[in-house]
Amino acid sequence: MTLFRFDVVTSGKQEEPPGTLSTSEPSNGRKERYRMSEGENLFGQEHVERYRETDGAVGHIWKRGVKTLLLTTKGRKTGRETTTPLIYERSGSDYVIVASKGGAPQHPGWYRNLARDPEVEVQVKDMIFPARARTAEGDERERLWKLVTRQWPDYDAYQTRTEREIPVVVLERG
Repeated sequence: MTLFRFDVVTSGKQEEPPGTLSTSEPSNGRKERYRMSEGENLFGQEHVERYRETDGAVGHIWKRGVKTLLLTTKGRKTGRETTTPLIYERSGSDYVIVASKGGAPQHPGWYRNLARDPEVEVQVKDMIFPARARTAEGDERERLWKLVTRQWPDYDAYQTRTEREIPVVVLERG
């Protein structure tokens, strides 16, 4: 299988051969073009499987160049482990994720699992490690919200779709 190099190309600044770029327009209205990669079309369990098979070589970089990690939580009802690919950002030595669920009225299942058991497993590329999850609040949440929306501006649009405050979660290595 051929893996494709992933480059960000700012519109109007670099010429690329036809057919090699996809155009994307995030909610901030800024058009950007990206070299297509196998990872950008992955979702759900397929994303998890390819990420694991390749130690993140496929799947760590996702749509519009965002970075993803794999979060494994223990089911609050079943006790079974489930793994979810999520966009992340770094803040010092911590990893920051967002429980947006696209602006749905309810929190995503993985976030509800954290209320029962905040001990999780995280995979970033080929690194797998235990972590403890906590929800950021107050000034810390505001600072981290700005950080994560720089990588995925759509979070701002998601927040307008729901009455709940979208949680920002900090993963601290165990």
